[in-house]
Amino acid sequence: MTRKNAGNFFCETEKEKISTLVKNAERETSGEIAVMVVDASDSYREAEFLGAVLLSALIALVFAVALHQVTIWSYVPAVIIFWFPALYLIRLFPHVKLTLAGRTRLEEAVHERAVRAFFEKKLHRTREETGVLIFISILEHKVWILGDCGINARISPLLWKELSGELAGKIRVQQAFEGVCTVIEKLRAVLKVHFPPAANDTNELPDEVIV
Repeated sequence: MTRKNAGNFFCETEKEKISTLVKNAERETSGEIAVMVVDASDSYREAEFLGAVLLSALIALVFAVALHQVTIWSYVPAVIIFWFPALYLIRLFPHVKLTLAGRTRLEEAVHERAVRAFFEKKLHRTREETGVLIFISILEHKVWILGDCGINARISPLLWKELSGELAGKIRVQQAFEGVCTVIEKLRAVLKVHFPPAANDTNELPDEVIV
């Protein structure tokens, strides 16, 4: 089975459907919606290092016991030698390092990456400050939804938390496409009430899924 990454997280048909939903939503509101998918929000180098140390220490211990060479003079060099293959294995199975990183670290990493993406993709430069970013980080199975100042002045951040949790739950059960479509429709309904389309409204952000 092919591992999911940002490029193939949605198939082409799903990307076109999402783009159409975004366009339809923006016709009925002055809000600007962007959907972004990334492979991971961080490399979690400290978790990789720790995982490699623990794994290499375990492998070295097994070899030392098997060879009846349980001494510090043979064990420590073996740990160093096995560290590089252990690091390769940790990187080959990245979900292992998520456990070592911890929930708080993951939450902070996804939040920081979402905020950076918000500014990198210029969602903060819409005329009425009505940009909304739906940010999906695949490795962590986490979602962060960010609204610009104009949006947050009228809509409670609790809505973003609720929709993020709903979409993250869909991703965990392999229903990411359905989850994104539902979230876009719910955003459309809310934005339509608080941000009706202006007479001179223009499309300020790309409607395609950003990867």
